Amino acid sequence: MNDVIDKETTGNTEAALKLDGFLPYTLNVCSNQVSQALSRIYADRYKIGVPEWRVLVTLGEFGMMTAKAIGHHSCMHKTKVSRAVALLERRKLVARRANRADLREAFLSLTPAGRDVYDELAPMALDFAEQLLSVVDPADRAALDRALKKLIDRSSQINDDIANPRGPR
Repeated sequence: MNDVIDKETTGNTEAALKLDGFLPYTLNVCSNQVSQALSRIYADRYKIGVPEWRVLVTLGEFGMMTAKAIGHHSCMHKTKVSRAVALLERRKLVARRANRADLREAFLSLTPAGRDVYDELAPMALDFAEQLLSVVDPADRAALDRALKKLIDRSSQINDDIANPRGPR
């Protein structure tokens, strides 16, 4: 009986999930740590957060896009994208142009001031990435990149399967 009570009160069980060895948890911790460290590069200087950063660099790389396309590419919810775009517009870093074919959406692009910010940030971000990767043996970097891409693809596939169940298999 005490064994049952101890397990119930402490939450310990034989099949307990151990977070430190749980891949989704580890990836989340890594992602949060990387985002937090990277944000220190741009947050104080440019007064933008992670969502604004993602919108800015996505437009910097791809040029003109819709908010929906930015959200899809950066895996951000449409509300976060919308708020980030609104802030960047107020700061005159992003411009909006109506889509004549579909007036419900607009094409977004960096303004000259937004391009200047991107051009300043890009080398700092690349330097940050190189510092981060410096702990990975150069011979292992390609394998790390392949593994991450496979995990991204597989998690997307699992997400789609859960969202759109096809019945018993």
